Amino acid sequence: MSKRVLVVDDEKLIVKGIKFSLEQDEMNVDCAYDGQEAYDLAMENKYDMILLDVMLPKMDGFEVLQKIRESSKVPVIMLTAKSEDMDKILGLEYGADDYITKPFNILEVKARIKAIMRRMSPEKSDIDNSAVVNSGDISLNLENRRFYIKGKEINLTSKEFDMIYIFVKNPGKVFSRDLLLTEVWGDDYPGDARTVDVHIRRLREKIETNPGEPRYIHTKWGMGYYYKI
Repeated sequence: MSKRVLVVDDEKLIVKGIKFSLEQDEMNVDCAYDGQEAYDLAMENKYDMILLDVMLPKMDGFEVLQKIRESSKVPVIMLTAKSEDMDKILGLEYGADDYITKPFNILEVKARIKAIMRRMSPEKSDIDNSAVVNSGDISLNLENRRFYIKGKEINLTSKEFDMIYIFVKNPGKVFSRDLLLTEVWGDDYPGDARTVDVHIRRLREKIETNPGEPRYIHTKWGMGYYYKI
């Protein structure tokens, strides 16, 4: 089944170029040129991926992302200005899965999209062998990528789900920030350790009763992070 992508940018030439390139890979592409239109389409349709520019009329990309995250875990890649590091951090804080800086190479965009989609779709053999992973209070359903603590579902982004899955599968193992970047975002990801720190903080805020004294995701000072059952 072909993937469906929403591309959001107020620069129509950029949208046209991305749409044309993704359609060459047999993806179905919808387009939006302002924040309100993007949010409306995201609520009306089921997308496999959203490419979302930060600077948009009517509603900026951060606001759109916040509203989408209230009800959806759809992967979102933010498009940010090259020099705006704060935009990247804010995007991750608000629940973006990745970011790409402008100007960008369309091949990089396609590679990022495909990498996230691969991680969103575990191999069938993996699903058949272990559709549900249980660890203490925690349960992960790999087939529909849903996460539970003590039977209560917690809404995680795709990157947060990938990260907690890695931890749960390797209890006690300390993961450096560089290793987590490689495992979750891939070898060619241009981001830095701040990306991991932001996601760990957001993950703790969602799953820990007291994020300041975590029960599940712990810090090994000077080394990285680990999961404790």
